[in-house]
Amino acid sequence: MRRIPGVVGAFLVCAALAGCSAGGDATPAEQPRQAAPARTDSASGPETPAEFLALAEKAMAGETGWTFDVKGSEELLLPGQSSGATYAATVRRTTGEPWALHSTGTIRSSRGVAEPEEIYVVDGTGYVKEGAAAWAHGPLSDPGIADKVEDPVAELDTFQGYGDTATLAERDGQAELRVRVTSAALTAVRDQGVVQKALRELTPTLTRLRAAGVAAPESEITVERAEESIVLDSSTYQVTSHTFRCVLRIPYGERSIRYRQDVTVRNTGSYQGPIVLPEGVG
Repeated sequence: MRRIPGVVGAFLVCAALAGCSAGGDATPAEQPRQAAPARTDSASGPETPAEFLALAEKAMAGETGWTFDVKGSEELLLPGQSSGATYAATVRRTTGEPWALHSTGTIRSSRGVAEPEEIYVVDGTGYVKEGAAAWAHGPLSDPGIADKVEDPVAELDTFQGYGDTATLAERDGQAELRVRVTSAALTAVRDQGVVQKALRELTPTLTRLRAAGVAAPESEITVERAEESIVLDSSTYQVTSHTFRCVLRIPYGERSIRYRQDVTVRNTGSYQGPIVLPEGVG
């Protein structure tokens, strides 16, 4: 999922070591605007997370594409100090084979500096442009590329991998699948999928902190919270939202640095157009 793009790292290190101060949370996006067709499955309906996920994959593949709103924030906090960034984007994603994705967004630092970001995924290759920098590209197997791509359709596969650790709750016409870990030493829960995702999000910042002189041994990092959820429409099984949140504490002398990330993706309706790389990219 998804780390908020790399420009954040420099501001985070500044906050932890030099005392910059600012921050803020992302604002919730709108609920999907598209009216969905009625459910056509049998009266018994799905009962397990795996059954819901299988129906969700089929439902999402029933349209040629989807549009999503992404809101995210990333922050480092010390007592009396904080720094971070927020991220907002519109993502269009096709469902054919091969699938393609186009994202346009803005990264805004806690210092008020805004920078545009544009991302394409075409034929298994990701293309990323941040600010005035040249286009960078690489396979989706490259973590540096994959971490910048927000794809809620692919998160259905992620939840399949969580297996029995995912819980299911149905209410108000929605079905929510959730995995959650709270209040544990990183070493005790490191093998859990949602914690591995949180650690991947933390790693670029952790690397910068260590380069700046913060030892930050993994044996002393605490997972305050790591959770991920997918919400489906109980009638159509279409994905309505995907959320990932994590909070980890990193030792820093007699104090600790608190790392927080919060990303929410909301389905705003179907997308019918093609996604093609612009001339000169690639």
